[in-house]
Amino acid sequence: MPHAAPVTGASAFDQFNWQPQPAAQAIVNELVADVTARCPGAALLAQRLRAETGTRLVDWADHLVAPDSGALRARLLEAGFARRPIGGVSERYVHDGGMFPALVLCGRETRRLGVKVEYVSDFAAAWGIQDPIEGEPLAPLRLMRACAGGGAELWAVERHGYRGLEVVPPVAPLTTILRHAEAFRRRRRDCGSDAAGIAHAAELVRAAIDDLGVDLACDLFFAAEREYWQRRNRAARVQKARQDVLGMGWANHDHHTYRSSRAAFADLVGLWELLGLSCRERFYAGAEAGWGAQVMEQPVTGIITFNDVDLTPDELMGDFAHQGLRERHDLGTVGLWCALHGEAVLQAGMHHLEAQFDWHALRDQLEAEAGVRTMEPFTTFPFLRQAFTEGERWAVRPERIEALLKAGRITPEQAGQFRAAGAIGSHLENLERNDGFKGFNQKGVSEIIARTDPRRQAAQPVGA
Repeated sequence: MPHAAPVTGASAFDQFNWQPQPAAQAIVNELVADVTARCPGAALLAQRLRAETGTRLVDWADHLVAPDSGALRARLLEAGFARRPIGGVSERYVHDGGMFPALVLCGRETRRLGVKVEYVSDFAAAWGIQDPIEGEPLAPLRLMRACAGGGAELWAVERHGYRGLEVVPPVAPLTTILRHAEAFRRRRRDCGSDAAGIAHAAELVRAAIDDLGVDLACDLFFAAEREYWQRRNRAARVQKARQDVLGMGWANHDHHTYRSSRAAFADLVGLWELLGLSCRERFYAGAEAGWGAQVMEQPVTGIITFNDVDLTPDELMGDFAHQGLRERHDLGTVGLWCALHGEAVLQAGMHHLEAQFDWHALRDQLEAEAGVRTMEPFTTFPFLRQAFTEGERWAVRPERIEALLKAGRITPEQAGQFRAAGAIGSHLENLERNDGFKGFNQKGVSEIIARTDPRRQAAQPVGA
């Protein structure tokens, strides 16, 4: 799939300048509130989501349908929404400057809120709903009316690499889709070398794209990635179970964060581009921190990756995502994590998944219900709040420690600490977005990366 030529130099930092969009958020909030005020079932879902999962109904919104009016249409356009027809839906409005559901204006007195779920069948089972599901299993879009009242409806929406609002047949036989999903879930993550491991992943991706298309392949790949990460992170398992009680799954995911060695970074970016992701903004934490990141996004699936790598100031202005980074002796926080645990796309799994929550509610509930503590927030803006759960400590393979020690990349004292106590591996990130803000906090990310450096962590036995 072709990609635009990368922007380099200082202009690379001006290309994506996300800003809060309060006018757009006000419209979305009003439409969601209208549905919940009219439809008791929607109000119940909103109440239970906050009380039982620490999430907000508005963050699960996939799309909204409202009666057409000149006043509402004018407000949408003034707030930055653009008319973007799709399929048979002509009055569809989207906002490219923020994270908002699609809005559809309808000639009838129709009010509808579609909520994102991982699987409609799970939502139906959780709520005991017998209404029919529109769309075959694993079709690009599945819909089910969950409840109605007061002239408003709540619908559950399951997507697999598709942005349309019309139900269409599956892109391939069900057995073919499941075969590729299974291949992603079972892929070899230890192939003798990192290059071979990423090449193996790319081979599976190409086979899936040939049969399913890039968007469904991307959807299936990252579902497998979340599953692998979840098995290695207790906070993730606790929160996923809470969301599964209500049949939601991980449909509130915000972005997937990967750590990469310098040697593997260009291959990682190439794998994401194969899956249809394109480079968005880049980050640099400063020369003293020594790391950078490339954000990437897939426009159809909505998958976003945040890709961390040790980086120098002079490399930042070039096309560091594609040109390749030479290995160096000194390891920064990101490079050491990979040396201890493996590449995030391979043996280690993701460093963290960030999903959208009611920040305070999730923090309090996780600690009270499961003893999962949250670190101090590293972003506290009115439009963005972020914090990690306390890290999952993993044992480190002895051969990795010995290789680092022999190369002089860690001290004997650090080697002893890693042997006895392991090192922090992964987190769940608690994120709250307001006013549709789509960006990140560069300074705050820098601080939390420093705080999670394995060399600065107090010794603690694995599993304690």
